[in-house]
Amino acid sequence: MLFRYRKKYIPIKPREAPDVKKDLWQKCPECGKLIYEGKLKENLRVCPNCEYHFRLTAKEWIDLIAEPGSFEELDANILSDDPLEFKGPKTYREKLDEEIRKTGLNEALCYGRALIGKNPAVLSILDSNFIMGSMGSVVGEKFVRACELAMAEKKPFVSVSGGGGGARMYEGLFSLMQMVKTSQVVGKMRQSKTLYVSILTDPTMGGVAASFAFLGDILLAEPKALIGFAGPRVIEQTIKQKLPPGFQRAEFLFERGMLDAVVPRSQLKSTLVKILSIFAISQ
Repeated sequence: MLFRYRKKYIPIKPREAPDVKKDLWQKCPECGKLIYEGKLKENLRVCPNCEYHFRLTAKEWIDLIAEPGSFEELDANILSDDPLEFKGPKTYREKLDEEIRKTGLNEALCYGRALIGKNPAVLSILDSNFIMGSMGSVVGEKFVRACELAMAEKKPFVSVSGGGGGARMYEGLFSLMQMVKTSQVVGKMRQSKTLYVSILTDPTMGGVAASFAFLGDILLAEPKALIGFAGPRVIEQTIKQKLPPGFQRAEFLFERGMLDAVVPRSQLKSTLVKILSIFAISQ
């Protein structure tokens, strides 16, 4: 007798995709590799594969440079006005409110007193996350107040620049005036022999680069930071020529004598402590 057995097929459900939260991983813009957020944070937000320096927020810069709990922010509540009553898909006021919610800052620049190592200093940070660190009237005013505080209290002034937005179009000429205003106060600092250390990060472009960022007594930059006035594509289209490799990057500028040093993020605080300690002894 011939028996036939029916084959029993056990339905196999496809494995459920693992619940991986996107905010736990970052893709490196330089090498394209995925990096675990926790590992990236431990590495000061520098890619462990290619050493690409991710942009930092103002708070992250404070945590990196200042001694824990030593930063005392000043004039945090100054807000930009809307002198032109700018109209567009979004009004200037709506744009500012959106940036305030997104970044937790009231403006692109924050400043205050801080300890860097054992050295009292005035620390200013321009955050590129707030309208690309563009220069408005509040940015200029806060920078001037920071410089005046450093002169009044005879402390060194440390500025971190991360601005790729140039002059803020929403404020028109009021924004362009900040280039002159900030340059003038740096001249006063020089006359008063107040040390000014300028740290150029990615990006430092437009009006920021063309005014206070490049006027420091000591110019430091992060590796591969984009630094200049107009962007490389704009320059190529204007002069109709191909730019050399690495043009407007920190290493390119250092090789041509426009920077004093290119400092990896892991060495930045120790470099600042050394500079401030040397100048404290000499005074």
